[in-house]
Amino acid sequence: MSLIDEGTKAELIRLYEAMDRHYHGIRHIEALLALLEAHRTAFADPDAVEAAIWFHDAIYDSRRKDNEALSAALAADKLKEQVDAPRLARIVAMIEATATHEVPTFEDAPARNDAALLLDMDLSILGAPPATFDAYEADVRREYGWVSEADWRAGRAAVLRNFLARPRIFHTNLFVARFEAQARENMERSIAHLA
Repeated sequence: MSLIDEGTKAELIRLYEAMDRHYHGIRHIEALLALLEAHRTAFADPDAVEAAIWFHDAIYDSRRKDNEALSAALAADKLKEQVDAPRLARIVAMIEATATHEVPTFEDAPARNDAALLLDMDLSILGAPPATFDAYEADVRREYGWVSEADWRAGRAAVLRNFLARPRIFHTNLFVARFEAQARENMERSIAHLA
């Protein structure tokens, strides 16, 4: 059962439909919700993950460094009446983890697995078919339209190199098998283009 009522969903949809949302908009949320449904049996608490998906990019300003923290705070405020404190803390931690894409240090393995799957879903665009990945890169560039071309090329290449330097981009075997090889190809190609 969804933890988010229709009124809250409508508020969130308005945020995600803002004109400056080229990638981090409602289509991104819909894509993650579709992945959640496709892999629902892999989750211990799919409803908590669904809530994290809905809120994780609710606040998005490419000039700020605290979007995830602000989005997590919004989730904490909006869900505090419906969700018990431990479950809400897990939702908040999952949202905050989308800043670094490092799995939170939850004590129980099912919660860690849910967080890992959420982070992998959030990064799944990296392993999309080349044309879809290229459209994503163009959309993110539009969100950073205020950044000079030289600074964008240097900054974006650094972000992609950081992901490539990881032993695994994705945390779960499920997403490694499905997306890892293509993600590496896409990012290598993008770095070459940025250079």
